[in-house]
Parts: sequence; structure tokens; C-alpha cells
Amino acid sequence: MSIALSRVRDYLELVRFSHTLFALPFALLGAVLAAWGPRGLEGRPRDWLGILLCMATARSAAMAFNRLIDRDYDARNPRTAGRHLPAGLLTPTAVAGFTALCSAAFVASTLLFLPNPWPLRLALPVLLWLLGYSYTKRFTSLAHFWLGASLSLTPIAAWIALRGDVTWAPVLLALAVFFWVAGFDIIYACQDADFDREAGLRSVPGTLGIARALHLAALCHAFMIAALVGLGLVYPLGGVYYVGVAAAAVLLVYEHSLVRPDDLARVNQAFFHVNVVVSVGLLVFSVIDLIV
Repeated sequence: MSIALSRVRDYLELVRFSHTLFALPFALLGAVLAAWGPRGLEGRPRDWLGILLCMATARSAAMAFNRLIDRDYDARNPRTAGRHLPAGLLTPTAVAGFTALCSAAFVASTLLFLPNPWPLRLALPVLLWLLGYSYTKRFTSLAHFWLGASLSLTPIAAWIALRGDVTWAPVLLALAVFFWVAGFDIIYACQDADFDREAGLRSVPGTLGIARALHLAALCHAFMIAALVGLGLVYPLGGVYYVGVAAAAVLLVYEHSLVRPDDLARVNQAFFHVNVVVSVGLLVFSVIDLIV
């Protein structure tokens, strides 16, 4: 039993399952906005289960595939050499099988939304887009924006799953996620700017330099706040929601204060702790606003 639990822990650590907290709140927020009605939250329990399962399995498939495809680069990079594949804790065959299992589980989870056919119809294109991210650093410095687009699908997908259509509300929420993820991924990538150039990989910090990359990340987060303000106008949401947006803006300013071109020691603090509070906080403030 202890060996089985250890193996489960290895796979959860492989895909950084705790980082699901980044995008899951925005998927839930998209679902809440889609399902909110005169009597409060509506929708079938199986739809909500489907959203959780799709989010977890799609992200796990994409992360495992990324670790599989990048294992040789990870082995050469001192920062990532201790990851499961370079360190020999998991084999490529095992990770490939895990990726296939999570991919199949993602597609199967979309059956929970029937008779709405759109989640099942879109499952394969979405999955291919998510897996395609793993190759982007080989041909474009805009890989961060591909990742942003990948996670921005979550609120739109949740909205389609519950309503079967798309309006401005999920689009603006998706834009907020797009710029938020691209911004913090640029910050995170600053750690590997030198390695990316040496290895022939492309990234914004490797192409523009760390100082200009941080400026671009700040601009992305400014656009995120603008999109959130737009969401409050078109849904519409009220004062409590805007307090949450203001708090998110303050947190993002704090995040950027933690990282300087000549001091990247607090990148992980900026990347994980601050952004979890931003995503969870926006969900909480939005739900409170709807209830009040």
C-alpha cells in the first residue's frame, strides 16, 4: 500500500497537481456566472462534476506530456534536473501511459454534459491545443501566450458546458485569464533566460532580456485588470466584485515588486503564492457579490 501511495504522490508531483488552484477558480467562476439565475445557483450536479473532472484530467494530461517532451532539456537545466523523469523516479513509458489515461478520462468526462453535445465535440481540438503547448518554445517566443490561451479556455468551456453558447461575459473572463497567465509565466521564465538561449529554446525573457520581459508581464497584468472591469460591466457585477478586482490589482503590483532584473530569488513566491490568492480571491468576491 505504501508503494502504491508513493507512486500516486509521484504522479501528482509530476503534474504539479497543487497548481490546479491557478485555473480551477476561473473555470468555477465561468460556471457560476453561467449557472446563476433568479433563484441562485442552478445546473445539474453532474455538470459541476464534469467541470471538475475535465479541468483536472485535461491539465494533468498537458502537464505530463510537457514533462515527457521536455525531459532532455530538463536534464540539462540545473533548475529542473531533479524532476521525476531526469531523476529516474518515473520512466518515459509510464509517463506516456499516464498522459494517455488522463487524455481518455478528459474525453470521457465530457459525456457527463450530454445531451449538450458541444463539450464532446470540442474535446479533441481542445486537448490537441493543450498538448501542442509543449512544442511552442521550439519555434516561438510567444509560448507564454499559448499557455495563456490554453488556460483561458477554462471559463469559456465551463460556460459552453452549462449553456451551450458563448457571450461577452465568458470571453472577457477568458481574456483576463489569458493576460494573467501570460504575465506570470513570463515572470517565471525569467529564471531560465540564459538556459533558453544556450539550448536554442525561445521565450520572451530569452529574446527581450529580463528587464523588458518584466515590463511586458506588467502590461499583461494591466490588461487583465481591464478585462475584469469589462466583465463587471457586461454581466453585470456589483461593488463587492470590484473590491475583489481592486485587491487583485494590488496583489499583482506586489507580485511585480518581488521580482527585479537583478534579483529573481523570490520568483517562486510571486509565481505560486500570490497568484493562488488572486484566482481564489476573485472567485470568492464574485460569489459573495452575486449572493448579496
